[in-house]
Amino acid sequence: MKKILMIGTGGTIASMPTEYGLAPGLTPADILSYIPAVRKVCEVDTIQVCNLDSTNVTPEHWRLIAGSVEENYDAYDGFVICHGTDTLAYTAAALSYMIQNSAKPIVITGAQRPIQMDVTDARTNLLDSFIYAADDESQNVNIVFDGKVIAGTRAKKERAKSYDAFSSINFPYLAVIQEGMIVRYIKEPPCDKPVGFGYDMKDSVYVLKLIPGMHASILPYLFMHYDCIVIESFGVGGIPNTLVQEFYREMKEWEGKGKYVVMTTQVANEGSNMTVYEVGKRVKQDFKLLEAYDMTLEAVITKMMWLMGKGKSDYERMKKDFYTEINHDILFTKRLEREARD
Repeated sequence: MKKILMIGTGGTIASMPTEYGLAPGLTPADILSYIPAVRKVCEVDTIQVCNLDSTNVTPEHWRLIAGSVEENYDAYDGFVICHGTDTLAYTAAALSYMIQNSAKPIVITGAQRPIQMDVTDARTNLLDSFIYAADDESQNVNIVFDGKVIAGTRAKKERAKSYDAFSSINFPYLAVIQEGMIVRYIKEPPCDKPVGFGYDMKDSVYVLKLIPGMHASILPYLFMHYDCIVIESFGVGGIPNTLVQEFYREMKEWEGKGKYVVMTTQVANEGSNMTVYEVGKRVKQDFKLLEAYDMTLEAVITKMMWLMGKGKSDYERMKKDFYTEINHDILFTKRLEREARD
């Protein structure tokens, strides 16, 4: 029987009523007691690294979680991390970069309702997570939620209350779990490299969500105080006329000084393509910036934190590393390779 380590971090799944609303209060052992059927699936030990509402999760907590996995990696066959849903997709993406080539599954799950409630999704999500973590074919960082298995870099929380809170963005579900059985849609090749851990994350990242008529006066402040600006543009991507003059000025002033701009889209599905319209193509031709294409915002943010945490890189090295596929985070790499050959 497989031996799985359950790592508690808090979240709704561990929450209890308080005077001011729900707040994490249950320990991992408390949570585990609600799914006695797990004894037929695997052996489970528990540890707790924090007990937070996931609104309060920071990169430091990602380091604590990754460190707990590394510290216990040789002693267990897999890991199940209980986490709040609000930032679960960020944590899953971050761990995908911090823990790579893991032949042992690292499963992240949570719930929309506390496990102690009579009507809850928590028990099913947690038991499904152990079923997936104990399976011989499971590997790397994934989310198990509402019977679906999502690659750690591809999840987005799209529903605030419903049980089907998470979707897999621009990538198929890896598997579904139905009545305790795993149905795999994508059969992944076994990991052929040793597992790697890397904890350094530089959180000097700002997400600028464009709105119609946005004032350009925000740009000098952002370029001054942040090393990476992720611009959530409209549609397939571009810079509106109200911002373009100041954007050009800042890009020229900070060129070659360790600043990075990543263009992405506010539209969840199908990704960006700045070469379609003049508002995007001109900017992309004039400056060295990165484009997210089909990546999720959560993956873009955490990947840039991880890459910048590795130390300063020139644009060409950063571009190469950013477009290197990790845990299914980007599909457009193949298109870029074709464009380079042409």
